[in-house]
Amino acid sequence: MNITVIGTGYVGLVSGTCFSEMGNKVTCVDIDVQKIQHLQQGIIPIYEPGLEPMVLKNIKKGNLFFTTDLKIAIKDTEIVFIAVGTPMGDDGSADLQYVLAVAKAIGENMQKSLVVVDKSTVPVGTADKVKATIQKELDKRKEVIPFDVVSNPEFLKEGAAINDFMKPDRVIIGAETATAIEKMKQLYAPFCMSHDRFIVMDIRSAEMTKYAANAMLATKISFMNEIANICEKVGADANMVRIGIGSDERIGYNFIYPGCGYGGSCFPKDVKALQKIAQEHQYDAKLISSVEEVNNAQKLVIAQKVVQRFGKNLSGKTFAVWGLAFKPGTDDMREAPAIYVIEELVKKGASIQAYDPKAMDEAKNYYLKNIANVNYVTSKYQALENADALVLLTEWKEFRSPDFTEIKKLLKKPIIFDGRNQYNAFNLEAKGFEYYQIGKK
Repeated sequence: MNITVIGTGYVGLVSGTCFSEMGNKVTCVDIDVQKIQHLQQGIIPIYEPGLEPMVLKNIKKGNLFFTTDLKIAIKDTEIVFIAVGTPMGDDGSADLQYVLAVAKAIGENMQKSLVVVDKSTVPVGTADKVKATIQKELDKRKEVIPFDVVSNPEFLKEGAAINDFMKPDRVIIGAETATAIEKMKQLYAPFCMSHDRFIVMDIRSAEMTKYAANAMLATKISFMNEIANICEKVGADANMVRIGIGSDERIGYNFIYPGCGYGGSCFPKDVKALQKIAQEHQYDAKLISSVEEVNNAQKLVIAQKVVQRFGKNLSGKTFAVWGLAFKPGTDDMREAPAIYVIEELVKKGASIQAYDPKAMDEAKNYYLKNIANVNYVTSKYQALENADALVLLTEWKEFRSPDFTEIKKLLKKPIIFDGRNQYNAFNLEAKGFEYYQIGKK
């Protein structure tokens, strides 16, 4: 099939590349000239395991193309995906200006029947706005061209997006016509051959499914962190509690690890957007609001533990920080707990020696560029040199089983603040460490 994907951010680039991997001819469109030039040269703007070789392979095969010219890109296409950003507005709502700008451009330039697919995470009712915007432009042109608008939300985990797309848990399709459903079924058939994971529903339910899924996962995280904080107060061990409740198959072990809160491009934005959707329909989403409140507080728990140990004035203190990305397997630092912990420690006078396998450039150039007293080093052990304590904030594999003898030798004192509870099984106290974790005194 001939497919156009508009937007070469995380979702658009992964989606377009994976569709091309199955033999489709895919043209990815973006207004960022430099980004398109880089992609044409095989330079990938994001880190995602497995993405770069797949892009390069399909460019070479002639399945994957990049352009800034939307008019040419949609000339012979059958399906157009809208995969542009929906950043959070000042009021917490999803900003649809880029989605609707693309819809307008489609209406201005389409020459044949199309299936237009909302791949971006958008509020309930967005498909109606996209449809109205396209139709308005067609009416201006006095053209009668049939088209469908479909909702097809993405469920990609950063760090595992290629596998998630190629072997999906489910493919959600919200559509109004049998023609659109059939087109989408044909497109996704190679991805759903072993199991029937193709789920069709009405458009508004499809739009809502994405928000509901992310809110549910965020709720599990905040719930477990709330339990962890109570465990500290009563003298229980949250790690043991996690094992106890996770063994119940109705609950399971996924997303119930105590830690320093969730971040990234999806959970924070989508939880806020869902609150806003509820407010716009005169409903007070108390649980969803609490999920966000708990998470915002949780991001500072490790910083509070540092202050409790070293005092409110951290002048002259240096802390080694392992992990800047919001999770392992990505360079994404959007809403990462590391941002909040480092800001808080520096504000109290501390210096930071930071290391992350992938997110260093993001930190230097964007998320921490205005924060003084942050020194970026080239290895995890270099970060420890003459530091007063180690603060672990992202559970990268290379941090999971470090040389604790080396850590003890390099730190001024053997003190670890573990924001991801990675070392609770190592009996660090017996090795002479002061060890602080989430959910246990």
